[in-house]
Amino acid sequence: MNNVRYGFAACLAITLMLSLLLFPAAMEAHNVSKRDASFVQSNQGAAIAPFLYLGAKHMVTGYDHLAFLVGVIFFLYRLKDVIKYVSLFTLGHSITLLAGVLGGIHANSYVVDAIIGFSVVYKAFDNMDGFKRLFGFEPNTKLAVLIFGLFHGFGLATKLQQLDLSKNGLVANILSFNVGVEIGQVLALTAVLIVLSYWRTRDGFLRHAFATNTGLMSVGFVLTGYQIAGYYLAP
Repeated sequence: MNNVRYGFAACLAITLMLSLLLFPAAMEAHNVSKRDASFVQSNQGAAIAPFLYLGAKHMVTGYDHLAFLVGVIFFLYRLKDVIKYVSLFTLGHSITLLAGVLGGIHANSYVVDAIIGFSVVYKAFDNMDGFKRLFGFEPNTKLAVLIFGLFHGFGLATKLQQLDLSKNGLVANILSFNVGVEIGQVLALTAVLIVLSYWRTRDGFLRHAFATNTGLMSVGFVLTGYQIAGYYLAP
């Protein structure tokens, strides 16, 4: 039975990696679909409900965000700790999303998305006690979650900056979008917590935690490598 569980975890990680490699367009997790982009650019005035929906949709389908957050909450057993760490991520994500779109702060999207991919690598490595084993110290996890949250928010901001956003109702729409992102985050993390809570009751959780985080780290490396390649190959 243990071999079956380990094989399932390994196959899941390999399948995700292959999906990312075979369908590289899907790796641009912050990309806005043509339909959504068309709506955003044609919209005039405040559209609170649609932007709430778009924000929630972005988070639920933003697997780079979710991969990082899965790493963050992987070993958090108390709800108050989950809330504390997710709140730090939310704070960082909100600051740079709003500052990027409303404040006009710009950066290269490939660089930002590469750092987002690296955040997944970092958290998986941290969960594997890599820093303690190899370097003899443990980084400040709360500070790291806040800092990487800043990059995650900025990642979406760089994509929204590429759209011709109307100034009419922009503040209300971006605030609504940001609230929608947080709603989507709560929905996605609730599902993840249910799965993790059940898995933690099984005997094999701790034995397979290292393999799971190895798969998570591999996904992070693929995401990072894709963005670095895009930086050098983009016209």
